[in-house]
Amino acid sequence: MPLPIVDRRTLITSALALPLATACPAWARSGTAGLVRGGETVSGNDIMLHIGDVHFSTGGRSWHAIGINGSIPAPLVRLKEGQTVRLTVHNSLREDSSIHWHGLIVPFQMDGVPGISFPGIAPGERFTYEFPVRQSGTYWYHSHSGMQEAMGHYGPIVIDPAGPDAVASEREHVIVLADWSPVHPHMLLTRLKQTGGYYNMQRQTLAGLLAGKDQPLRDRIDWGAMRMDPTDISDVTGATYSYLVNGHGTAENWTGLFRPGERVRLRIINASAMTNFNVRLPGLPMTVVACDGQNVAPVETDEFQIGIAETYDMIVAPPEARAYGLIAEAIDRSGLVRATLAPNAGMVAPVPALRQRPLLGMKDMGMDMAGMGAMAGMDHGHMAPMEGPSQMGGHSMKMRDQAAAPTVPLGPGVATLSPMPADRTADRPTGLEHVDHRVLTYADLRSLEPNPDKRAPTRALDIHLTANMERYMWSFDGVKLSDGADPIPFRHMERVRVTLINDTMMPHPIHLHGHFFELVTGEPGYNPRKHTVNVLPGGKVSFDLTADALGDWAFHCHMLLHMHAGMMRVVTVRHDAGAA
Repeated sequence: MPLPIVDRRTLITSALALPLATACPAWARSGTAGLVRGGETVSGNDIMLHIGDVHFSTGGRSWHAIGINGSIPAPLVRLKEGQTVRLTVHNSLREDSSIHWHGLIVPFQMDGVPGISFPGIAPGERFTYEFPVRQSGTYWYHSHSGMQEAMGHYGPIVIDPAGPDAVASEREHVIVLADWSPVHPHMLLTRLKQTGGYYNMQRQTLAGLLAGKDQPLRDRIDWGAMRMDPTDISDVTGATYSYLVNGHGTAENWTGLFRPGERVRLRIINASAMTNFNVRLPGLPMTVVACDGQNVAPVETDEFQIGIAETYDMIVAPPEARAYGLIAEAIDRSGLVRATLAPNAGMVAPVPALRQRPLLGMKDMGMDMAGMGAMAGMDHGHMAPMEGPSQMGGHSMKMRDQAAAPTVPLGPGVATLSPMPADRTADRPTGLEHVDHRVLTYADLRSLEPNPDKRAPTRALDIHLTANMERYMWSFDGVKLSDGADPIPFRHMERVRVTLINDTMMPHPIHLHGHFFELVTGEPGYNPRKHTVNVLPGGKVSFDLTADALGDWAFHCHMLLHMHAGMMRVVTVRHDAGAA
């Protein structure tokens, strides 16, 4: 899409009109007392949503954006398990649009992915999504057209259970995390294709290396020889992004109210385009009670990482009548956003300093030190220079050789394959490896209810997450969707163990439409059920899938630029040839 041409007079006029142009929905306003069940205006069996152009402003910057019903974030859609809902969406943009109901179990024709499940919504047209509501919990919705999601086209969904809620609370707040840049997402992508580290302003310096502030010089030479950068953790960073809570930056100080001693439920949604966040409430423990809308056995923690498109429900019980800071810090620590929980509007929690930027290590390259400790050339957890081939698992390979997996085409879009990827579900996620407090891992999650399908998988499927980061090429198994990647086929109701192997040095939140899967964490029968899983660099994650939803479904990385650049496939679920 061509970038808009805006002259100085138009920009100034638009900026003056901003308070009128972009309304803030009631649920997202600062100083809100919390959600009231049934009290939202965007609820009931018939709901109308209008997609349109707006202007958005934060931190002194403003530009064109895309909102729903005139707001960013979009209205809260509040539903009830068991109802049938009709959502009529009017597109007033000059381009096609769509809405995908992220995490909702719907007929595939209602899933909202242009080119896969429906044709999209043309300019000036309407489309009515109609489906039974078969679940409860915290979810969200967003565009699946172009890169509109990065421009503000997203909003929260809360579905109340048909019966008693397993989570007891006196008050609840929806917390939508997001990133926003006045630079059009197509320009972000163009710049990254020109220079993979365009927005990485935290590269190591010679002075830092010589002073010993970064990795030892010898290790940095090794990384340079591999043409890799241990600071290359996020493609798009705080160098251009403003980080938001409910559409508010730090200076705007979104505030949610509480009374001391109350159990407050925080429904936290990561609606970012490209940012995984590390979230904490200094001085206030958090109890995880749900993940991706599914209840889990309560587990207390001090910090957690929320991948793009994941949701977590937390219970906090502030004991004192003071301001507590809700801190969402980008995993590369290039920026953060602070919101406030307080007993009174106008109170402001402190803004902590950004913590020291993390550095990637050998495990992030798929070199599991536990399995390689006997190898020559190891010293204090780092690999010594390798001047010739090294023997790894019977394969002669150099550091950037493309080893082993015959299912992965070793073309220009695959720079590396992880030689020894490890199951990292019990690992602390990127940027939290060395903090001195409790950190949530996937291994801590246990489903509150028994898993619905007790059958053992009848087959196994490995899927590699592949890239050439220098050329900004992203794919599954080395093939981009636009290059004619074949669908991934499943038979209806078959049980499959899927293993995602991350051959890149960035975490990837992988989302499967239309299904929940059980993340394999060593708790048979009570594995956590999810629709999105964040695969750590150089690691692997397995999940068990019951292919119970007939149709064609999107399967992709939820980092928007990665998906747009090719890390996406179509999953098909069909009856057996002889089945009715």
